[in-house]
Amino acid sequence: MKHGKKYVDNRKQVDAEKEYQLTEAIDLLKNMEGMKFDTTVEYAARLGINPTKADQQVRGTVMLPHGIGKEVSVMVFTGADRVQDALDAGADYAGSDEYFKKIQDGWFDFDVAIATPDMMSEVGKLGRFLGPRGLMPNPKAGTVTNDIEKTVKETKTGKLEYRADKYGNIHMPIGRMSFDSEKLADNARALTRELLRARPASAKGRYFISIHLSSTMSPSVKVDRTSII
Repeated sequence: MKHGKKYVDNRKQVDAEKEYQLTEAIDLLKNMEGMKFDTTVEYAARLGINPTKADQQVRGTVMLPHGIGKEVSVMVFTGADRVQDALDAGADYAGSDEYFKKIQDGWFDFDVAIATPDMMSEVGKLGRFLGPRGLMPNPKAGTVTNDIEKTVKETKTGKLEYRADKYGNIHMPIGRMSFDSEKLADNARALTRELLRARPASAKGRYFISIHLSSTMSPSVKVDRTSII
Protein backbone atom coordinates (compact mmCIF):
# COMPACT_ATOMS: atom_id res chain seq x y z
CA MET A 1 0.00 0.00 0.00
CA LYS A 2 1.37 3.39 -1.01
CA HIS A 3 1.27 6.09 1.66
CA GLY A 4 1.13 9.86 1.26
CA LYS A 5 3.95 12.27 1.99
CA LYS A 6 2.65 13.17 5.47
CA TYR A 7 2.56 9.53 6.52
CA VAL A 8 6.07 8.90 5.15
CA ASP A 9 7.44 12.00 6.92
CA ASN A 10 5.74 11.01 10.18
CA ARG A 11 7.05 7.47 9.97
CA LYS A 12 10.62 8.83 9.91
CA GLN A 13 10.03 10.15 13.44
CA VAL A 14 9.28 6.68 14.80
CA ASP A 15 11.96 4.17 15.76
CA ALA A 16 10.25 0.90 14.85
CA GLU A 17 12.56 -1.06 17.16
CA LYS A 18 11.92 1.09 20.23
CA GLU A 19 9.28 0.62 22.91
CA TYR A 20 8.31 4.12 24.00
CA GLN A 21 7.11 5.13 27.43
CA LEU A 22 3.38 5.87 27.35
CA THR A 23 3.76 9.63 27.70
CA GLU A 24 6.56 9.60 25.10
CA ALA A 25 4.35 7.74 22.62
CA ILE A 26 1.48 10.19 23.06
CA ASP A 27 3.75 13.21 22.70
CA LEU A 28 5.26 11.69 19.56
CA LEU A 29 1.82 11.26 18.01
CA LYS A 30 0.89 14.82 18.92
CA ASN A 31 4.06 16.17 17.31
CA MET A 32 3.43 14.43 14.00
CA GLU A 33 2.20 16.46 11.06
CA GLY A 34 -1.53 16.25 11.52
CA MET A 35 -4.63 15.91 9.43
CA LYS A 36 -7.09 18.72 8.77
CA PHE A 37 -9.51 17.24 11.30
CA ASP A 38 -9.46 16.07 14.92
CA THR A 39 -8.17 12.54 14.47
CA THR A 40 -9.02 9.55 16.65
CA VAL A 41 -6.30 8.01 18.80
CA GLU A 42 -6.35 4.23 18.45
CA TYR A 43 -5.11 1.59 20.90
CA ALA A 44 -4.10 -1.83 19.59
CA ALA A 45 -2.99 -4.74 21.76
CA ARG A 46 -1.92 -8.20 20.71
CA LEU A 47 -2.73 -10.67 23.48
CA GLY A 48 -1.14 -14.01 24.26
CA ILE A 49 -4.38 -15.97 24.03
CA ASN A 50 -5.86 -18.63 21.79
CA PRO A 51 -9.27 -17.22 20.79
CA THR A 52 -10.31 -20.55 19.26
CA LYS A 53 -10.62 -21.92 22.81
CA ALA A 54 -13.85 -21.12 24.62
CA ASP A 55 -12.02 -20.48 27.89
CA GLN A 56 -9.67 -17.92 26.32
CA GLN A 57 -12.21 -15.43 25.03
CA VAL A 58 -11.52 -11.84 26.05
CA ARG A 59 -14.64 -9.72 25.93
CA GLY A 60 -16.32 -7.17 28.15
CA THR A 61 -16.83 -3.47 28.73
CA VAL A 62 -14.65 -0.67 30.04
CA MET A 63 -15.41 2.81 31.34
CA LEU A 64 -12.88 5.25 29.93
CA PRO A 65 -12.55 8.10 32.44
CA HIS A 66 -12.57 10.80 29.76
CA GLY A 67 -14.75 9.20 27.09
CA ILE A 68 -13.64 9.15 23.45
CA GLY A 69 -14.75 12.59 22.33
CA LYS A 70 -17.63 11.24 20.28
CA GLU A 71 -21.37 11.40 20.83
CA VAL A 72 -22.55 7.80 21.08
CA SER A 73 -25.97 7.05 19.58
CA VAL A 74 -27.91 4.44 21.56
CA MET A 75 -30.78 2.18 20.49
CA VAL A 76 -32.79 0.41 23.23
CA PHE A 77 -34.98 -2.56 22.35
CA THR A 78 -37.70 -2.68 24.99
CA GLY A 79 -41.43 -2.91 25.50
CA ALA A 80 -43.77 0.06 25.26
CA ASP A 81 -43.95 0.38 29.04
CA ARG A 82 -40.23 1.21 29.28
CA VAL A 83 -39.69 3.31 26.18
CA GLN A 84 -40.01 6.60 28.05
CA ASP A 85 -37.60 5.40 30.75
CA ALA A 86 -35.00 4.71 28.04
CA LEU A 87 -35.52 8.06 26.37
CA ASP A 88 -35.37 9.90 29.70
CA ALA A 89 -32.03 8.17 30.42
CA GLY A 90 -30.61 9.54 27.17
CA ALA A 91 -31.33 6.85 24.57
CA ASP A 92 -31.65 8.20 21.05
CA TYR A 93 -34.13 5.54 19.99
CA ALA A 94 -36.30 3.09 21.96
CA GLY A 95 -38.99 0.64 21.01
CA SER A 96 -39.45 -2.71 19.35
CA ASP A 97 -41.52 -3.69 16.31
CA GLU A 98 -41.15 -0.41 14.39
CA TYR A 99 -37.35 -0.58 14.73
CA PHE A 100 -37.16 -4.29 13.86
CA LYS A 101 -38.70 -3.46 10.49
CA LYS A 102 -36.39 -0.48 9.92
CA ILE A 103 -33.30 -2.56 10.67
CA GLN A 104 -34.42 -5.28 8.28
CA ASP A 105 -34.72 -2.54 5.66
CA GLY A 106 -31.13 -1.40 6.26
CA TRP A 107 -31.36 1.26 8.97
CA PHE A 108 -28.38 1.34 11.38
CA ASP A 109 -28.19 4.93 12.66
CA PHE A 110 -26.88 3.95 16.11
CA ASP A 111 -23.54 2.97 17.64
CA VAL A 112 -24.70 0.73 20.50
CA ALA A 113 -27.77 -1.48 20.91
CA ILE A 114 -29.15 -2.37 24.34
CA ALA A 115 -32.02 -4.78 24.98
CA THR A 116 -34.10 -5.88 27.94
CA PRO A 117 -34.02 -9.68 28.42
CA ASP A 118 -37.68 -10.11 27.48
CA MET A 119 -36.95 -8.70 24.02
CA MET A 120 -34.08 -11.03 23.13
CA SER A 121 -36.23 -13.71 21.50
CA GLU A 122 -37.21 -11.11 18.90
CA VAL A 123 -33.89 -9.25 18.79
CA GLY A 124 -32.16 -12.59 18.16
CA LYS A 125 -33.94 -12.77 14.81
CA LEU A 126 -31.98 -9.68 13.77
CA GLY A 127 -28.65 -11.43 14.34
CA ARG A 128 -27.73 -11.55 10.65
CA PHE A 129 -28.22 -7.79 10.43
CA LEU A 130 -26.74 -6.68 13.77
CA GLY A 131 -24.03 -9.31 14.28
CA PRO A 132 -21.72 -8.41 11.35
CA ARG A 133 -21.81 -4.76 12.46
CA GLY A 134 -20.97 -5.55 16.08
CA LEU A 135 -24.35 -4.23 17.21
CA MET A 136 -25.92 -7.37 18.66
CA PRO A 137 -26.82 -6.95 22.37
CA ASN A 138 -24.94 -9.44 24.53
CA PRO A 139 -25.16 -10.27 28.25
CA LYS A 140 -21.35 -10.55 28.53
CA ALA A 141 -21.02 -6.98 27.26
CA GLY A 142 -23.70 -5.77 29.66
CA THR A 143 -26.01 -4.74 26.81
CA VAL A 144 -28.76 -7.19 27.72
CA THR A 145 -30.11 -5.81 30.97
CA ASN A 146 -33.16 -4.69 32.92
CA ASP A 147 -31.22 -1.72 34.27
CA ILE A 148 -31.85 0.45 31.22
CA GLU A 149 -31.25 3.79 32.91
CA LYS A 150 -27.79 2.92 34.28
CA THR A 151 -26.65 1.18 31.10
CA VAL A 152 -27.72 4.01 28.80
CA LYS A 153 -26.07 6.66 30.97
CA GLU A 154 -22.81 4.69 31.22
CA THR A 155 -22.76 4.11 27.47
CA LYS A 156 -23.30 7.80 26.81
CA THR A 157 -20.46 8.81 29.13
CA GLY A 158 -17.69 6.52 27.91
CA LYS A 159 -18.54 2.85 28.44
CA LEU A 160 -17.21 0.83 25.51
CA GLU A 161 -17.35 -2.82 24.54
CA TYR A 162 -14.10 -4.62 23.72
CA ARG A 163 -13.57 -8.01 22.14
CA ALA A 164 -10.49 -9.84 20.96
CA ASP A 165 -10.63 -10.83 17.30
CA LYS A 166 -9.79 -14.29 15.98
CA TYR A 167 -6.08 -13.44 16.09
CA GLY A 168 -6.12 -12.26 19.72
CA ASN A 169 -6.01 -8.55 18.86
CA ILE A 170 -7.91 -5.73 20.53
CA HIS A 171 -8.52 -2.47 18.64
CA MET A 172 -10.15 0.42 20.48
CA PRO A 173 -10.45 4.21 20.22
CA ILE A 174 -9.22 5.97 23.36
CA GLY A 175 -9.93 9.60 22.50
CA ARG A 176 -9.17 12.42 20.10
CA MET A 177 -5.88 14.09 19.27
CA SER A 178 -7.26 17.30 20.79
CA PHE A 179 -7.40 15.62 24.23
CA ASP A 180 -4.80 16.64 26.79
CA SER A 181 -1.94 14.15 26.86
CA GLU A 182 -2.79 13.14 30.43
CA LYS A 183 -6.39 12.35 29.48
CA LEU A 184 -5.22 10.09 26.67
CA ALA A 185 -2.80 8.41 29.09
CA ASP A 186 -5.57 7.92 31.67
CA ASN A 187 -7.80 6.28 29.05
CA ALA A 188 -4.98 4.03 27.81
CA ARG A 189 -4.20 2.90 31.35
CA ALA A 190 -7.87 2.25 32.13
CA LEU A 191 -8.23 0.03 29.07
CA THR A 192 -4.96 -1.83 29.75
CA ARG A 193 -5.93 -2.54 33.35
CA GLU A 194 -9.35 -3.78 32.27
CA LEU A 195 -7.77 -6.14 29.73
CA LEU A 196 -5.42 -7.37 32.44
CA ARG A 197 -8.37 -7.96 34.76
CA ALA A 198 -10.08 -9.96 31.98
CA ARG A 199 -7.05 -12.21 31.41
CA PRO A 200 -8.27 -15.82 31.09
CA ALA A 201 -6.91 -18.11 33.79
CA SER A 202 -5.95 -20.64 31.11
CA ALA A 203 -3.81 -18.14 29.17
CA LYS A 204 -0.19 -19.00 29.97
CA GLY A 205 3.01 -17.11 29.28
CA ARG A 206 3.24 -13.50 28.20
CA TYR A 207 -0.19 -11.88 28.05
CA PHE A 208 0.51 -8.50 26.43
CA ILE A 209 2.57 -9.39 23.37
CA SER A 210 2.55 -5.80 22.16
CA ILE A 211 0.69 -2.50 22.57
CA HIS A 212 0.65 0.21 19.92
CA LEU A 213 -0.89 3.67 19.70
CA SER A 214 -1.68 5.49 16.48
CA SER A 215 -3.91 8.22 15.16
CA THR A 216 -6.07 8.14 12.06
CA MET A 217 -3.76 7.55 9.07
CA SER A 218 -0.56 7.86 11.16
CA PRO A 219 2.16 5.24 11.69
CA SER A 220 1.83 3.30 14.94
CA VAL A 221 4.07 3.77 17.97
CA LYS A 222 5.01 0.76 20.12
CA VAL A 223 4.47 1.31 23.84
CA ASP A 224 6.48 -0.21 26.68
CA ARG A 225 3.74 -2.19 28.39
CA THR A 226 5.32 -1.70 31.83
CA SER A 227 4.68 2.05 31.49
CA ILE A 228 0.98 1.62 30.81
CA ILE A 229 -0.18 -0.79 33.50
